[in-house]
Amino acid sequence: QLRLAESGGGLVEPGGSLRLSCAISGRTGSSNAMGWFRQAPGKEREFVANINLSGVRKFYADSVKGRFTITRGNAANTVFLQMNSLQPEDTAVYYCAARVGYYPTAWSAGSMTAWGTGTLVTVSS
Repeated sequence: QLRLAESGGGLVEPGGSLRLSCAISGRTGSSNAMGWFRQAPGKEREFVANINLSGVRKFYADSVKGRFTITRGNAANTVFLQMNSLQPEDTAVYYCAARVGYYPTAWSAGSMTAWGTGTLVTVSS
């Protein structure tokens, strides 16, 4: 069974930065394409970014393009989301998720096969 664990959330002022981490462990290890999603209060879970197994191919939601960067660790069992120029509308619980197979498009939450429990990011002055 694949296990995902996010960390790095917190409170940050508008314009600030945070780096989220997702640790991947379990039977299938690092052999998955990975994505970040977020869910704001009262809203549906939405796609943020994804990355393929090798870390070369990436895709971002328009709302975060140019501000957020997704990367994989050297051992490919960690995925990071560097978030810069954060704004109040970025406030949400951020989730990492895994799937087999990569496509450079905005993934639906329903297409993911494993989820972490989420980490809260609050952007406020």
